[in-house]
Amino acid sequence: MMKPNIQQEINDQIQAEFQSAWLYLGMAGWFEEKNLDGFAHWMKAQWREEQDHAMKFYDHLMSRGGTVDIQALEKPTIDANDVTQMFQAVLEHEQYITGRINTLYDLAQEENDYPLEILLQWFIDEQVEEEEQVSNILEKVKMVGEEGANLYLLDRELAQRGS
Repeated sequence: MMKPNIQQEINDQIQAEFQSAWLYLGMAGWFEEKNLDGFAHWMKAQWREEQDHAMKFYDHLMSRGGTVDIQALEKPTIDANDVTQMFQAVLEHEQYITGRINTLYDLAQEENDYPLEILLQWFIDEQVEEEEQVSNILEKVKMVGEEGANLYLLDRELAQRGS
């Protein structure tokens, strides 16, 4: 039987993952409004990935006899003025999620919840990858600038991301 505090934290993480998906969908719209369809495609792929992450936690909870408590999502706040600010916000958000995963891992260790530790190891690896990918895109945006042919080429590159 799962301890109530762990069950609550997993439910909170489900909400955080769905909230991330919601944020990335909003960001996709921001990019589409600016005719940056490759950036929008990348954000939509991220949206789908975050939903998958939420479902990993959902499935983990259900497979261990837990109770899923779906929580409300908030309207995402998108206050970037340019592509650089947008990807800086993405990086900060991924760092926030990394912090949540690390805190949940600490709790799993404290409570000797070995199945959760194993699941969270996958997420720890995933967050390293997420932060690296976003940092690389952010550096490319800074390198090519906010307009012109170079940004167009980067937009085309991001359109190649698999779903």
